[in-house]
Amino acid sequence: MASIFRRIVDLFRIKANKALDRAEDPREVLDYSYQRQLEMLQRVRRGLADVATSRKRIEVQAAQLRQSGGKLEGQAQQALAVGREDLAREALTRRTAVAAQIEDLDSQWATLQEQEEKLTVSAQRLQSQVDTFRTRKETIKAGYTAAEAQTRIGEAVSGIGDEMGDVGMAVQRAQDKTEQLQARAGALDELIDSGALEDATLGTGRDDIQTELDAATSDQDVESQLARMKAELPGSATPPAVEGGGTTGSSDTARPGTPGVERSPDSPPDQGSTR
Repeated sequence: MASIFRRIVDLFRIKANKALDRAEDPREVLDYSYQRQLEMLQRVRRGLADVATSRKRIEVQAAQLRQSGGKLEGQAQQALAVGREDLAREALTRRTAVAAQIEDLDSQWATLQEQEEKLTVSAQRLQSQVDTFRTRKETIKAGYTAAEAQTRIGEAVSGIGDEMGDVGMAVQRAQDKTEQLQARAGALDELIDSGALEDATLGTGRDDIQTELDAATSDQDVESQLARMKAELPGSATPPAVEGGGTTGSSDTARPGTPGVERSPDSPPDQGSTR
């Protein structure tokens, strides 16, 4: 069970990593990193300002204590001058305590001064790194934008992009539907011509017998037109055939008195026939 649970966790991490990688924009990551560095630099500067403020406050306190110590020393001298040794001793005791406080403040001031110097160097170094990162960030962003634009142009030209791929698929589907409709229309025309289907726009009295008769009539018309066109061609006329098999003696139209001789309609009449 532990092994299965571990595999499920690893699979979830892999899927989540892939999803984040697809959703991640390097330009946004760079901008976020630059923003974080600016925030860090701002915190360093704020810390430097706080250290400088503390150091300045210690300087003011030390100056006040030194002024108080000088005043106590003067009071001790005045007390000795008037014969008040006890007051002089009290003033010197307080002056010793003030001197110890001044020494402690001086130690703190030195520590703060050292921290301030380190923070100043760190702030300067971090400022330089931020400036360098900003320049590099803009360079990387410009390169990424150019590469992305070039990739989209290449995908658009080659047709492998998402948008152009959808357009190409739509065009292909439209072309397939057009070819299918054209094929269906051609098939219907062939079926109507063959008589397997009837034309709904024609009358309902047509049947297969009438179709055959119409086809035969159309063939006869074609043959008649073909024969007429052949007859009209030059050199296609044939001499008329001679009646009676080409012999003049066997003609049934021979006039009486001239047996066996056919008279031409244009020949002069016989002299003996006028009697």
